[in-house]
Amino acid sequence: MHPLLTVSALTMDFGGIRALDHLDLRIHPGEIAALIGPNGAGKTTFFNCLTGIYAPTSGDLLLTPPDQPPRRLNGLKPNRITEQGLARTFQNIRLFHNMTVLENVMIGRHCRTRAKILGAIFRTPATIREEKAIVGMSLALLERIGLADQANEFAKNLPYGAQRRLEIARALATEPLLLLLDEPAAGMNPQETLELDELITSMKNDGLAILLIEHDMKLVMSLSDHIFVMDYGRKIAEGTPEQVRHNPAVIKAYLGEETDHA
Repeated sequence: MHPLLTVSALTMDFGGIRALDHLDLRIHPGEIAALIGPNGAGKTTFFNCLTGIYAPTSGDLLLTPPDQPPRRLNGLKPNRITEQGLARTFQNIRLFHNMTVLENVMIGRHCRTRAKILGAIFRTPATIREEKAIVGMSLALLERIGLADQANEFAKNLPYGAQRRLEIARALATEPLLLLLDEPAAGMNPQETLELDELITSMKNDGLAILLIEHDMKLVMSLSDHIFVMDYGRKIAEGTPEQVRHNPAVIKAYLGEETDHA
C-alpha cells in the first residue's frame, strides 16, 4: 500500500536555529500514527509546516490520495492544504466561542461548498439545497461526537472536553484524508480522555488516517499503530508501540525508565 503522506528530508530553520532536521516519515491510509518527544522537539513546528503555516526551508511534503498521483503540499496556503485533504486541531482550542456549536461545525464545510457570492445573495435553489445539506451533515457529526443536544448552545459554554470534541468535529467537516490532532487529550480528565480514545478509534474504524501529537503515553500506546519519536528536530526512533516502549534511545530522551514497566 502506498503511503498517504510522505515527508522527505523536511528541514525548518528559524534564523540560526534548526527546528526540524531532515525529518522523514510515512503515514498510510487508515493508520493511527503518533508523534512524540520532549517539549521543544519540533512536533508542532512539523504540524505547522505540514498545514501551510510555515514554509519549510527544504524537503518535500507529498500527499497521495488513493488511486491518484502525488500532490506536493510545499508552498500551499493553509486553506488550499485543507482542500487537498488535511485538517488539524490545535494545542490551544480554537473555536468561534460566540457562535453556536452547530455553526462551528458548519464553518468546517466552507472548503467544500460550491455556492458563489451571487448564489448567496440571490438565494438560488442550488444554494438553498447546499445549505440544507451542510446543516444535515453538521448535525450528523454532532450526533457522532455526542453534542447533538447542544447544537444551539454557544461554543464558549461547553465543558472543556466537549470543546475538544467540537474542534475535532469541525475538522471532520472538511472531509479530510488525514486528520492531525495536536495534543487532543491536554487538560482532559480521565473520563474525557476515555471518550476521546473511543472517538479516535471510531474514526480509524471508518478508514480515516490520523496523526496525533500527544504526551499522554497511555493514550498513545493504546491507540497507535505506529509511533515516531522526535528529539531536537530529528526523528530518533519509530516503530510499533512495543518497539518504541523498549527502545533505549526513546527511554533516554523521553519516556523515562519507569515506562519500561508501564
